[in-house]
Amino acid sequence: MTAPVTSAVDALVLVGRHVTFYVRAVIGVPAVLVRYPKHIVRLVTEISFGSASLLAGGGTIGVVFAMSFVSSTQVGLEGYRGLDLLGMSPMTGLMGALVNTREIAPIVASIALAAKVGTGFTAQLGTMRVAEEIDALESLAIPSLRYLVSTRMAAAFISVIPLYLVGLFASYMATGFAIVYLNGDSPGTYNSYFHLVLTPTDVLFSLVKAVVFALMVTLIHCAHGYYATGGPEGVGKAAGRALRTSIVAITVVDVLLSLLFWGVRPSLPALGL
Repeated sequence: MTAPVTSAVDALVLVGRHVTFYVRAVIGVPAVLVRYPKHIVRLVTEISFGSASLLAGGGTIGVVFAMSFVSSTQVGLEGYRGLDLLGMSPMTGLMGALVNTREIAPIVASIALAAKVGTGFTAQLGTMRVAEEIDALESLAIPSLRYLVSTRMAAAFISVIPLYLVGLFASYMATGFAIVYLNGDSPGTYNSYFHLVLTPTDVLFSLVKAVVFALMVTLIHCAHGYYATGGPEGVGKAAGRALRTSIVAITVVDVLLSLLFWGVRPSLPALGL
């Protein structure tokens, strides 16, 4: 076969292998909840708080809080400046509620999860693959995919909800701080518009986004680690490929979910729009 045909076939094989991997991992989640609960609890602790101090290689909770706070502070500063040029500075509360809830908080939390937790999963599974530890598990009749991947999916699902709520709180707090205390806007006006447009439905959809992103990141990173080859260098390359893939997937799926939840022309019932 010619080189283009061979490349196309290899690409299809790779896609098929990953899709099969994802399906098997998802199907295995109910079984591991019953069979490996202690292992899942350990993974939840590792994802949330890390194995060291919170700052020196520690937990995702600190990373999510810090990234959400900094990014939403920038939203408050630049958003207030832009609206003030149009004479619409009182509307900054609306921006703080909608932008953070619908877009900024889910994306920032998911990228933090991919960079902190996802690359760790890739490195762990990749190291086990090149050291033949995964083959050793299979020789002991332990289903490696369920034990290593499905358990991580269950742990990610359990961890992402409180982690995301921490990030969402940090986003709200940072935007309010930037607009009220740094720019001198009226706290009453800001809070009035903020609570006017912030609905439980928006928060629920935002949480659904975060959960979908977390499961997607976990699957992508675990797959790249599970099939890593080429020794330590191959593990490093697999971690890089997984991170690039997950970031692109997050942005694409975010657009699709936003269109699904809020449509092409989002409505604001509280404002009659």
